[in-house]
Order: sequence, then structure tokens, then C-alpha cells
Amino acid sequence: MTAAGPATRTAPAAPGTGHDSAAVTAAPSGRPHSGRTVVTGIGIAAPNGLGTEAYWHALLRGRNGIDRIRRFDPAQYPVTLFGEVPDFTAKDHLPSRLLPQTDHMTQLALTAAEWALEDAGVTPGSLPTFDMGVVTANAYGGFEFSQRELEKLWSRGGNHVSAYQSFAWFYAVNSGQVSIRHGMRGPGGVIVSEQSGGLDAVAQSRRQVRKGMPLLLSGGIDGALCPFGWAAYLTNSQLSTATDPERAYLPFDAAASGWIPGEGGALLVVEDEAGARARGAARPYGEIRGYAAGFDPAPDSGRPPVLRRVIEQALADAGLAPADIDVVFADAAAVPELDRIEAAAITAVFGVRGVPVTVPKTMTGRLAAGGSALDLATALLTLRHGVIPPTVHVATPAPGCEDLDLVLGEPRPGTPRTALVIARGYGGFTSAMAVSAPRDAA
Repeated sequence: MTAAGPATRTAPAAPGTGHDSAAVTAAPSGRPHSGRTVVTGIGIAAPNGLGTEAYWHALLRGRNGIDRIRRFDPAQYPVTLFGEVPDFTAKDHLPSRLLPQTDHMTQLALTAAEWALEDAGVTPGSLPTFDMGVVTANAYGGFEFSQRELEKLWSRGGNHVSAYQSFAWFYAVNSGQVSIRHGMRGPGGVIVSEQSGGLDAVAQSRRQVRKGMPLLLSGGIDGALCPFGWAAYLTNSQLSTATDPERAYLPFDAAASGWIPGEGGALLVVEDEAGARARGAARPYGEIRGYAAGFDPAPDSGRPPVLRRVIEQALADAGLAPADIDVVFADAAAVPELDRIEAAAITAVFGVRGVPVTVPKTMTGRLAAGGSALDLATALLTLRHGVIPPTVHVATPAPGCEDLDLVLGEPRPGTPRTALVIARGYGGFTSAMAVSAPRDAA
């Protein structure tokens, strides 16, 4: 690659070796630059675990974070279940000055961002401010904050509405607040593509790393659990109205009746491999190897869904063959037709029962823009710990889904070296990302 441009593509490598084998060069900042993008830090806020360690242990125990809504009384609504992040008190994690200007969702994001930076061994004040950027994904913005201010407007008048409402509701507020708090003045942005957004944000960060940016914080934290936000959720006809938390969200199951939403997600520190090594970072979780995205055609177009093509393009971008993938983290909509489409795409690419498939989000619900970011973090934790977390509650494969090798009930130990994460956002967004264990792993 050149000092100022993205990595130059070489001839396709043998399966499993990938494309990015260029020598270390210098980025525009003068730092070492390899063209390989690695994840060095993870911060998680999930419905079944606050913090990366708590979340990972909850997955391996099969702990379900989906339950009846506690933040308000849901009795009057057709959907009453949600995945709420437990035991989070913002004042225990954030300076008091930030509390009146931030939504619950942004408070989770600020906390996860700090954890991710600590995990990566990054002290932002010690790095050049323009060498760090923030790209996150978001679908809802600060609904809870907005509801409080609208209630003030209705009951007390406009003079009582907080000036912070001008930005606390906005999709980009997580990126903005994180960048301000940590002095990260490099490339910034927000991706709005619902469940696909977490992967799309990390892919955008990967592009920036390949251009020479040393470090970005990326991923997604999302959610809008308040009556105002709940009204927005309920416009989606795909939600499950089941009331039993263990029978409500059943992807690929004969009893699938829709999905359950949740809040939270994951933020990740994304760096160039050589630059991370030069600053003394600990061993990375893994490498972002390949990515692709597409958009489903209109239902009446007669054209097929794009998922199979997106999976194949992500593998091609990674320089990986289907046989190189050790586990697939499925999107898993729990909508029968969407499940059949995903099962058909996975089987077409990998063969009948050709790869383990897992859906840890059966323990959290679907977290909008935070969902695929959490799946990506989970995939990296799987590669580090050598065990595939399970899909819970699913018992009877649905017609058209029998050919999947679902990891059911219990974790599956092994030595996974590569993983594929699939995400589909409501309305047609479709993304896939391949990750691998660090290249120098034994």
C-alpha cells in the first residue's frame, strides 16, 4: 500500500490466508501501518450482562436477559417483553455533569466506550487527538430523553424544556458525546441501518484504518424503552406477542412468531495491527477480515434476497473459502419466511450442516443497531476462548431450517479460528462480516 492510500489488493491468496499480507509501512501520521484491521478492546452493555466478563459468563450459562418490561407498565400494549440492561445506574459510571444532558442509551454508550478503551490499554490523552475517531451506529436516538422533555412541554410550557434536547435525541449523539469526552477528533460519523448498523459502522472504521487512521471506536449501543419509544417499536408487525420469556423469541423454530427487542450492544476499539503493536497493545481479540453489504429488492420485484450474495462477497473480501469458516452468528429474525431465507442462504454457501450456526441473541433480544455489534464482539470472544455460545429455547426446527447445524442448549467447545456474522436490518439492509483469530496465533 502507499503511505496515503488504502491497501493495494494483491492476487487472491490461498483459502484461509486472506489478501492483506503487505509489509508494514508508515501511515500519514508516521506510525507503523500494516493494512490489517484488528480489534483490541471491547465494551459491552447487554440485557444479560453489564460488562464483557459478565456478559460472556451469562452466555455460557444460558442466562436469559429477556423479561417483562420493568421500566413502565406494559399491560396496555400487545408486546410486553424486552431485553433490559440490568443493574445500570448512570451516576456510578459517569460524571454528574453528563447526566442531565444524556439519554439512557447514550449513558450506556459512554460507559461501554470507557470500558473498551480501558480494555485496549488506550489512554486517549496520551495520543494525538486527530489520530482517534468515532463511528457508531444508531436506529432510535434518545427517545427516553425526548419523552421527558415533551412531557414538560405539554404540562409546563416551552420554557421548561431542556436545551440539551436539541442534541440528546439525535442519532449521532453517541458518536458526538464519546468523541467530546475522550478528545477523539479524527473521523466521526453515525450509520443508520437498523440491525445491520453495528457491522456497517465497524466496516466504515476499517476503511479509515486502511487509509492510515490509527484508531477508531466503533460499533453500536441502541434502545428506546419508554412509552414514546415503545409506540415506535410497535409499528413493526414482526414483534412477538408471546408473554413467556423462554418461548417468545424462537428463531429457526417451528413455533417462531416474531422477535423481541432489547437495548444495549457493544463498542470496539479498532486499530491497524502494526500500529497497535507499536503502542504496546495486548494481543488483539481478532482481525476484521472481510465485509460486504447489500439491500433487498422490493418484495414484488421478483428478484431474490441479497443475503447469499452478501455472504459470498464478504468471504471473497476476506480471501476465505466457505470451508474456512468455523462458526456463523446468524441474524435470526424469528419470522418464518425470513428464517427460511437465511437458512437457505447459509446452506447454499456452506452446505447441509456444513458449519455450526449459533444465535446468542436468543438471550438478549434484537438490539437494533447494537445487535450486530454485540454479535461481532461475541464472535471475537468465541475465537479467544475457544467455545461457541449456544442458542437457547429453540427445540423443533422449522420447515426449511432443518439443514442448519444449530448449536443448541449448551456451549460447543472447539478451536474456532474464523467466524462469520450476519445482520439484516428492518427494511432490507443486509450485511456480513468475517473475522479471524490473530494471524500469529498458534
